[in-house]
This record gives sequence, structure tokens and C-alpha cells, in this order.
Amino acid sequence: MKLKDNQKALLKWAALGLGGLVLAAVLLLGVVVALLLPGLPDVKQLADYQPKLPLRVLTTDGVVIGEFGEERRQMVPLAQIPKAMKDAVIAVEDARFYEHGGIDTVGIARAALSNLVHGMRQGASTITQQVARNVYLSSERTISRKLKEALIALRLEDELTKDQILEIYLNQIYLGQRAYGFAAASEAYFGKPLKDITLAEAAMLAGLPKAPGANNPVVNPRRARARQLYVLDRMQAQGFVTAEQVAKAKDEELQLRGVYNPERLHAEYVAEMVRQQMVAQYGDSAYVRGLTVTTTLLSTDQAAAYQALRRGILDYERRQPWRGPEASVKLPTDGEALDDAIDDALAAHPDDGEVLAAVVLEASPKQVVAVGRDGNEMKIAGDGLRLVQTGLSARADARQRVARGAVLRVTKNAKGAWEVVQLPEVEGAFVGMDPRDGSIRALVGGFDFGQNQFNHVTQAWRQPGSSFKPFIYSAALEKGFAPATLVNDGPLFFDRGTTGGQPWEPKNSDGNFDGPMTIRTALQKSKNMVTIRVLQSIGTTYAQEWSGHFGLDTDKQPPYLPMALGAGSVTPLQMAVGYGVFANGGYLVKPNLVSKVVERGDKVLFEAQPPVLDENTRAIPERNAFIMRTLLQSVIKNGTGARAYQALRRDDIYGKTGTTNDSFDTWFAGFQPTRVGVVWIGYDTPRQLGVRGETGGSLSLPVWTSYMQRVLKGVPVAKTTVPAGVVLADGDWYYDDYPPGRAVPSLDVDTGSIFGAPGAGGGMPAGTVPGFGGSAPAEAMGGAAPTPQQPSQSPDRNWILDLFRR
Repeated sequence: MKLKDNQKALLKWAALGLGGLVLAAVLLLGVVVALLLPGLPDVKQLADYQPKLPLRVLTTDGVVIGEFGEERRQMVPLAQIPKAMKDAVIAVEDARFYEHGGIDTVGIARAALSNLVHGMRQGASTITQQVARNVYLSSERTISRKLKEALIALRLEDELTKDQILEIYLNQIYLGQRAYGFAAASEAYFGKPLKDITLAEAAMLAGLPKAPGANNPVVNPRRARARQLYVLDRMQAQGFVTAEQVAKAKDEELQLRGVYNPERLHAEYVAEMVRQQMVAQYGDSAYVRGLTVTTTLLSTDQAAAYQALRRGILDYERRQPWRGPEASVKLPTDGEALDDAIDDALAAHPDDGEVLAAVVLEASPKQVVAVGRDGNEMKIAGDGLRLVQTGLSARADARQRVARGAVLRVTKNAKGAWEVVQLPEVEGAFVGMDPRDGSIRALVGGFDFGQNQFNHVTQAWRQPGSSFKPFIYSAALEKGFAPATLVNDGPLFFDRGTTGGQPWEPKNSDGNFDGPMTIRTALQKSKNMVTIRVLQSIGTTYAQEWSGHFGLDTDKQPPYLPMALGAGSVTPLQMAVGYGVFANGGYLVKPNLVSKVVERGDKVLFEAQPPVLDENTRAIPERNAFIMRTLLQSVIKNGTGARAYQALRRDDIYGKTGTTNDSFDTWFAGFQPTRVGVVWIGYDTPRQLGVRGETGGSLSLPVWTSYMQRVLKGVPVAKTTVPAGVVLADGDWYYDDYPPGRAVPSLDVDTGSIFGAPGAGGGMPAGTVPGFGGSAPAEAMGGAAPTPQQPSQSPDRNWILDLFRR
């Protein structure tokens, strides 16, 4: 059909009009580009990409234990990024990345058609455009921003290689959880280095750039799973992986860091200590200059300490009365409404590691059915209900009743069955240290850092109880006492005139008095009366000063007789340093937590040097440390610490239990020559531990034993070397210049003064101390004393307080 003249004219004018519009649009675009070009950034600087990097804290074997800064980020060269990660990102974000020049015209046409129909809903941003936007622009959806993005992308393609652009993208893109870049995201979501991720994990991470909030697997696991499957399908379609690899990846169960993971290393208290030190040293720049701090922690030691302390505290809680549910909520019967009510209840009671929150659906004396955060039901019966039997009774008090809607805590026992527990009110601390160089190998400042940030290892000043006694006996050795010295374990009474206050009638922990016994036996049995008599003899001021040789704060050890029972104040870290002196042969070694600080670009800012053990660091004579080790070994083999020997069966372990008045604090401090471990357990507001009162042997010792079982596995038993200056006589050790006949044989039963015992080799005049330039008067309560055989130079001991007084 021929067109009429008027139709031809209309088409001609229409074509001219359309051409004019296109020309005008091109001219307008040219003007806009001309206006925008001067304001565009110089992209050449990205050739040396230097993003803000957070403060990272590592164990000595490279495990990340903390990151601090506005952005979690690591800078990883492209060559070190796994192929699966690169392929996953390209498959889902920009399949033609290595083909286009920065702008994908095919993608733009497709998105433009969709946007004309639906409005601004789709984008066609290439990886290069995303780099342009993330580095230089905002995420607003406007035409001017899109034009700038395209222009910058073209510049990037002109100035940088494809690999450089991809490297920037993989290190720069925001992926949720404050993580920027896939290396940081791998740590944030999976708690592992990027180099170790699987195909399934890579696909999960690659699904995040499009919507890091909506596709966050911690917050929205269902949407994240759907996105992961889509990424895997895209990878197969692009030929990056086979169908078999995809099938295996889809079946893999991911272990997310945001939920309980038994393999995750917990060292939050250490990370916080390091953060404080770095900010004090470098100011707020510590958060952005890419500092990597390597600590002295060993991941195996830290895991052993964390698990041992938590297990010990939970075991203690199992022995306590049921306090009742954490909350009770009304549960509807409708399915969707029920799910919402359960989610709301559990949101207010987050999981605490392996101690999970659960809402009761059904409850009877024989079985409780509950549901946890993952939506799975758990059935609890038998021994798992032992703690809550009173709450399941028909006559249960309203505050203790376990019924539908109750919020409980559950965990799996050693047999893998569910049991009801309760979040601890009690607190604890553990510190493990290498006594040879002061390296802190494990430090757990409390049951849960999320609930209580107070670091009980460095900040809790508590009475050490009988764990202080070795310092008294160490002082006594320098006064001529020996392990075989006889001291009476008999009653003592001090009236008002003696104490200057209330009368004092000390007791032994078991309430019994066993009469005269050797110092070795007295320490084994932790006899208070013997220690008091020894302290009374050597002088409280002298003993106070001697305690300073172990790094203790002498101002917190008042020079009165209750010091014999550990009535002063110490921190667990101080006790570790003090017992380290016995362990290493008499040297006071500073505790060391930071071994190396490196800035971006591997610039070393600090590197710790091993301590020099010489007379400047000697705290007590070597022979004193040796004899004290034999005494502390007796405690382990035959005394209050015997349960540790029964479990470990090693002849190179030493230690002492500690329990304060009314069982407010329990301790165990002990060591093997390569490792000192100190455990403290108590309430932040002091009160009795347990209905009947716990002891260091029942509560703290099992924690120490559990730790040592793991860290000493495969470690050879250390050989004992006898130092110069000691002799073995009559079945026990003596200083060679104070053998039997010159050493103190016994103390007067009533007055505490030294006297010669029949058959002791001639005996000594009453009231004298032998062998220190003749005779010196025995001391009364609080008197001063000569301090023979002290080190020639006393090392500075205020550093512990200066570093850890926070």
C-alpha cells in the first residue's frame, strides 16, 4: 500500500523530530558530562589503594580474637583470595566483567526497559561501577549520580587493570556485620580466614553485596539461603563449577559465628585489654591505621582455660537450688502467632555460648518439651530435669514453677542429652602463664564477657585464703625453718589487749586440732594454727616485706597475724606471677601479653624481647624456690590438691588450694615448670559459695586440673635438678648451712617461741633464731626482723599494678 503525500510528510517530520530529540539529548548529555568532568575525582590514587583498616588482635598462632574500629576490614591481595570466592562474585555480580569496558550496555538496556515499566527498581551496575560508587559516591538513586558513576567507571577502566579493580572491589564492598571486604566478612560470619572458606561459604558471602541487610545469614537465614542457592546455580551456569560440586555445596551445613560454635575461640577479655593498651599508646588512630597486635596467647591454652572455667562454674550451679525461670510468657495456640511470641521471648534472652535459651511448650514431672531459637523442639527428661524438680511439682512456688511459656536455659550434658541449667550468678577467673618468660598463654576474666566486662584476672582484689601460705613458709625458710620443723596445731586465742580490737580465736577449716606436726604436713593439710604460729615467730612486718618479692602489693598485705590465713588482697594475675617465682627457680618475671605490634605494610612498631634472668630479676634464693616446690608437690600428692595428682599422674606438678572465711572465695594456684595456672571463683558481691560452703579443692581445683590435662598433653615430665645449697637429711630437705641440729627444730607450743627439742642435735636457747651472725631475738606479733639471705638487689615490683590496675 502506497503512502499518501501527507503521510510521507508526517513521517518525514516525525523522523526529523526524533533525530532532533536524539541530537538534543546527545548535546545535553555532552553539556552535563562537560559540567561533571571537572568535579570527578582523580582515580589514579586507587592504584595504591589504602583503605582504613581496623585494629586486629591475634593469638601467637594467628587466630583472630578481636577487631576494633568503625569498619571491620582486611586488605588481601587478589592472588591470595580463593578462586571460589572470585568466581562466585563474578558469576552473580558481573558475568561479563573481563569483557566490557566498565559499562555493560546489554545490562543497561535490560535495566532501562524494566525501569520504564516499573520505575527505578533495577540497576545494571558492573563491578567497576560499584567500585566507583563505593569509593567515591553515595548510594542515592538519581540520574546525576548514575552519570558520575559511569564516568568514574570509564576512568577506572582506563587507569587500572581489571585485576586491580577486582581486588579493590573484593576488599572494599560492604557485606553487613560492620564487615568491609570478603576477608573481613569471612571472619565476621564464619570465624575463619578467607583462604580457608568452602565453596558453600563463598556462595553465601557472594550473595551479600546486593542486600547485606536482607541477605545477612545471621539475621535472615532463610533469605540468605535462597540467595546462596542462586549464586551456586549462576556459578554452574557460567561454567565455574560442576553440577557435582554444586550439589555438595548445597548439602553443606554452614557453622555461623553469630550462633553457638564450639570451635570458636573466646578471648574477649584479652582483646579488650589490648584495645585499651593500644588506644593509650596511639590514641584514636589505633582504630584506623591497620595495627595488628599479636598476643602471647596460645589458642589451645585459651580454649582449654575458657572451657574449663565455664564447665567448673556450670557444675557449681548444678549443685545450687533452682531459682526459677528467667521469665514467663503467655503463648497463643495459633501457629504463626505462637512463632512470633516465641521469637519475641527469646529475643529478650539471648543465648550464652553453649547455654541456650528455650521456651517451654509442655511440662510435666517426667518430661519438658521446649523450643529454641532455631525453631527445633528439644525433649528433656531424666537427669536433665534434676535441677528443676521443685519447679515441676504441683505445689511449686509461683516464682519457681516450670510451665508452658517459661523461659529456661538448656545445654547438652556429657552424654549429648539436653538438661536444664541456669545462668550463673557466680563469677570466676583463670590465668595461665609461662613462668620462664612471663608470656600469658590463657586469660579468662569471667564467665561471659557479654554479660560482665569486669576483668576478674586483673581487676578483682580478693582475699587469697590459704593459697597465700606458701609465701609465709618461703619467708620462714630464710629464718632457719625447714620442712621438718615441728609446730603445734593447737588452739590459739588472742584477747582484745593483743589484737587492739575484737578477740580473735582462729580455727582450722575442718574444726580439728592435730597437735605437733611438721611444716610439710601442715601445708599439706592447710593447717591454719601452724601458719599463724610460724608467722608470729618470724614477724609480720618481715613476712609482709617478703611477700613483695613475689610481685604482690605489700600495702594490701597488712602486717597482722590474719595475714597468715590470706586476709590481704591480691589479683589472680599477681598470684600467677608470685607462683611463677617458685616455678622458675626464684626469678620475678613480668607478665607479658603483647609480643608484637605491626602497622599497615608490615612496619614493626613493637616487638617484645625475652627477659634476662639474672641477679637483677632474682626474687628469692634458688634453694628457697626448690624447697618450696617440694612442699607444694606434697600438697598435690598427699594433701588438699591430691585430686589433681590422681587425674594427671605427673611428678612435676605443684600447687595450693585456698578458701577464705565462710567460703566467700575459692582458689587454686599451681604450676608445672612450663605453665602456671591460677583459678579464682566467687561472687562479685561476696557471699558464701554454696549452701554448705565450697572449698578451693572442690570448686577451683577441678578447673585447674581440666586445663592442665589439655595443655600438658604430650609434654614430657620435667626433670628435677637439685640446686647448690641444700642437703637431704633425715628424709627431708634442709639448707646446707642449717641442717638438722642448726635448723629450727620446733616452736614452743604455747608462746610460739623457738626452743631446742630433745635429740635435735644439742638444741638451742629458748627465744633465739639460729645461724644469722649469732643469735637474734624471736619476734612477737608485728615486730621487725632481720632479713638474711635476701637477694642483693630487689627488682621493681610496681609494674603489675601500673599495667593492670584498671
